[in-house]
Amino acid sequence: MNTEKLIENLKKRGFEAVFATSKAEAVEKALSFMPENSSVSWGGSVSIEEAGLLERVKSGKYTLIDRDKAKTPEERAEIMRQGLTADIFLTSFNAVSEDGVLFNIDGNGNRVAAIAFGPKSVIALVGINKIVPTEADLEKRALSVAAPKNAQRLKLANDQDICATFVKTRVCRAKGRIKIIVVGEELGY
Repeated sequence: MNTEKLIENLKKRGFEAVFATSKAEAVEKALSFMPENSSVSWGGSVSIEEAGLLERVKSGKYTLIDRDKAKTPEERAEIMRQGLTADIFLTSFNAVSEDGVLFNIDGNGNRVAAIAFGPKSVIALVGINKIVPTEADLEKRALSVAAPKNAQRLKLANDQDICATFVKTRVCRAKGRIKIIVVGEELGY
């Protein structure tokens, strides 16, 4: 896979896209997109945790909209709704095609809703393991790799429980709103 061509294809579709050789470099690039005092939220993303981005964001300069601080399911849902109005939403994608199309599945819908519309900026860390050859391969990877692993992580009865909403993003109409950092290492599911 040619990462230069991937970045070029993402940019042609209106995404801001950069390549980072390592998780550490990806975190620094993500932080460079995040002005101090911005409100920041995130969806369930193993990638942003594995890379250390979440830890860095929690250690300082931002106003956090953190659903994990909720004491009840109702409070958690309300915090997830608040996340849709954040300045910045952190996430990943389940799959990205070499021609620059993004794909996600979601159990609650907050992550895909934030990607589609809401936060002023979306920053996504995407491990090299999530890149697939064609748009036709996106859903297959999400269902056969990401869904089972996420269902297991969340202790769901089966991997179909995580597959409530599917979103394919082909173009970023608000040019540069979605920032994709392709990481030259495996990251997340």
